[in-house]
Amino acid sequence: MLTLLPKRLTPSAFRPFGEVLFFDSDRSRMVNDGRALRFDTDTRFDHASPEGDPVLAVYRAKGGPLPMPLVIFERHPLSSQTFVSLSAECFLIVVAPQDQAGLPDLARAEAFVGCRGEGVNYARNLWHAPIAAIGPDGDFLMFMWESGSSEDCILHHLQEPLVVGQPQPSAE
Repeated sequence: MLTLLPKRLTPSAFRPFGEVLFFDSDRSRMVNDGRALRFDTDTRFDHASPEGDPVLAVYRAKGGPLPMPLVIFERHPLSSQTFVSLSAECFLIVVAPQDQAGLPDLARAEAFVGCRGEGVNYARNLWHAPIAAIGPDGDFLMFMWESGSSEDCILHHLQEPLVVGQPQPSAE
């Protein structure tokens, strides 16, 4: 059984897999008659199917403690996929590049812990574990394009669980 230790979610650490979403007050501007600050992220949503429609959904993810066993990975060939924590205090992000056979390369998998008020935009076609809250159940806002075809979500069931252990101390 392979064990993976997560690290703190940061833009630089997650860059090979997509973007980290968060409010950056240094790059914000005043809007709404001075009642709000707006920060435009650098994230650009990617989709490959002209038949697809944008979908905005709320997920209620089951929570659990670390270590957490993972038994499935998924990828979305037609769209990037965004998750933003609405109520989960902490959440787990696990990503893996594709191997020579087109499956998740678990030897090169990486795990991250995000916090409430943060999110991720997974690059299109990136293998990742389903979103999971650490601790109590949590709600997430999800955005992606869906065409209604089997290409919207490709699942891969692992032969044995990938276990995500306790986070490593932050270096950043």
